[in-house]
Amino acid sequence: MKLFRPRGRNDARQLMRSPLGQAIALFQAGRYAEAEAEARAVAAARSRPRDDPHVPLALSIAALAASAQGRYAEALATYDAALPVFGRIFGAEHPQTLKLRSNRAQTTLSALDQHAECEAECAAVAQAATRGTGPEMPLIAAAAHNGLIYALNAQGRHPEAEALAREALTAPPVPGRLTLVLRLGLARSLNGQARHEEALAEAERADELRRSLPEEQRRPETGAVELAVATALLGLGRGTEARLRAAAAHDACLATFGPDHRRTIRAKVAHVPLKLWFGALSA
Repeated sequence: MKLFRPRGRNDARQLMRSPLGQAIALFQAGRYAEAEAEARAVAAARSRPRDDPHVPLALSIAALAASAQGRYAEALATYDAALPVFGRIFGAEHPQTLKLRSNRAQTTLSALDQHAECEAECAAVAQAATRGTGPEMPLIAAAAHNGLIYALNAQGRHPEAEALAREALTAPPVPGRLTLVLRLGLARSLNGQARHEEALAEAERADELRRSLPEEQRRPETGAVELAVATALLGLGRGTEARLRAAAAHDACLATFGPDHRRTIRAKVAHVPLKLWFGALSA
């Protein structure tokens, strides 16, 4: 879940006029290396006075951009440096602090295979957001539930992930991208239970939703739908289609995130065994 989410035209203008406007625009355009460099420059330039709120916000953007390039250990170090500053300036249960914790768990802990830690942190953020008030708290809770679903799936606890995903999807409506990732979490849980027909249907619903979103919201989920579809197709014995989807996922992730991003690596791992399997069949 992004730390920056303009709620209207005036909010967007104000955000883009801020010292972080350029870094945000670069991130949303998928220019992650430039966004990271710009955000770190802002943090360095504004390091005095001590409580300038733009400094931790700049560090949060730098961490998001580093993780988008697959540099998860560096991103985690940046998050860990920013977290106490967020707590001091904004407060422990302020929406900005909770969003930072959610991003830290979902973009770095899960990518570093620290799934139990990701589960615990997302659960804590969801509970804090549920206790809180304000218009952003339901979205923060929903985003944290998405991270919890991912962590449960990664630990093989697919029925728990399915139940939580279905509950989240029947809650009050959330923005399109968040609904998209929740549907993908449900598809992964169904694939994990070998319920591939249902998983394919959910992945296709996610694909339809993805196509309706603007480019800056589709980009972070590049390759995710194709991987869910490929897994379902392979489980249904439709190997040729699965191979094409896995290859498309890898190519898209490589172009968007580079070779070190976790989704690029997952797509490559999915694609290579399929190539070997087809090679064995044709030998």
